[in-house]
Amino acid sequence: MTRVAAVDCGTNSIRLLVADVDPATGELTDLERRMTIVRLGQGVDRTGRLAPEALERTFAACREYAAVIEKHGAERVRFVATSASRDAENREVFVRGVVDILGVEPEVISGDQEAEFSFTGATKELTGGTGGAGFAKPYLVVDIGGGSTEFVVGGDRVSAARSVDIGCVRMTERHLVVDGAVTDPPTEERIRAMRADIEAALDLAEQAVPLREARTLVGLAGSVTTVSAIAQDLPAYDSEAIHHSRVTRDRVREVTERLLRSTHAERAAIGSLHPGRVDVIGAGALVLLAIMERVDAQEVVVSEHDILDGIAWSIAG
Repeated sequence: MTRVAAVDCGTNSIRLLVADVDPATGELTDLERRMTIVRLGQGVDRTGRLAPEALERTFAACREYAAVIEKHGAERVRFVATSASRDAENREVFVRGVVDILGVEPEVISGDQEAEFSFTGATKELTGGTGGAGFAKPYLVVDIGGGSTEFVVGGDRVSAARSVDIGCVRMTERHLVVDGAVTDPPTEERIRAMRADIEAALDLAEQAVPLREARTLVGLAGSVTTVSAIAQDLPAYDSEAIHHSRVTRDRVREVTERLLRSTHAERAAIGSLHPGRVDVIGAGALVLLAIMERVDAQEVVVSEHDILDGIAWSIAG
């Protein structure tokens, strides 16, 4: 058994998993999971640089996580940085700050590496044993992040993967922000433009990944888990109720239309919606709906286990 700490720093959030991992039995036991909305990717699509205030929010979360890692005595730490820090001109400032706080260098991984970690984390429980019952292979794992979305197809291992730039933050900033503020609610014209952008990215993804060959669609990350929470009418976010829940395409469509037609105040009043996702959840839900319609998936299997778990497995393995 190895005690590990995995950090996933994305465009919208930074997350920590401290776990005991036993490669011999294939068991991963959570000790602590944390998520902080830091919006590291704030403005990157427009400026090409990480904003000073976004960096400070991220470093503050790193200081908090360093204390948690020390408390649990993790033997190995791996810090993976994804879309926003891949794209930014000043990413060295980010790297130096993380090293100073956590003592490890963030690995700015490729979209393909990101996809492989996500696939491992999401499907480890589905590939055998009683937990795998009812989940037909091959899987299409879709990880909708803040800046990008990863598509991975595979059975026991990855057979094809592609990352495209249609995350919930990027789509919101590109299509739903006017004069520095999110439109409330967006016009039909803006929603159509966003949908067209998503469809073009799906065309790119399909050039590399046979999306329609999959028999089970597995959805990961905050946009998908939040859609599940809203679809289930949960009064508050409940990981146990969300993990391995199945949400029909019709229900995803209903939730997406509700979110895109609502005001900021109406979305903020949803008990299961994290305050940091209030402005970007509509775009994230639309990405999920577009994917389900493209691949003709009747439902999405929602997983709370994702890239973090894949990173943890990579450390222990």
